[in-house]
Amino acid sequence: MATASKAKKKSVRIASGRKRARQDVKLNAANTALRSKFRTAVKGVLKVVATGDKSKAADTFKASQSVIDSIADKGLFHKNKAARLKSRLSAKIKALALAA
Repeated sequence: MATASKAKKKSVRIASGRKRARQDVKLNAANTALRSKFRTAVKGVLKVVATGDKSKAADTFKASQSVIDSIADKGLFHKNKAARLKSRLSAKIKALALAA
């Protein structure tokens, strides 16, 4: 029996289990949207850093910090991961100043 990545799950018989399954669909959609927002924010900073514009990179980084922190607060990923990522992005922006 081959298992597909989006295999149909067994239907749950118990009412609380059915409710949990309904909630999981909503939560999964919300988490996916937040994860996408997070990745977009990070990619935006990296794109501006690649252009070499330090002031624009700093502004973009400032905007993305709140996105990263809010998603970490929601528990989508660990706060240390958020801190590590912000630190790395900040270092890339500081490297632009030294290169110029």
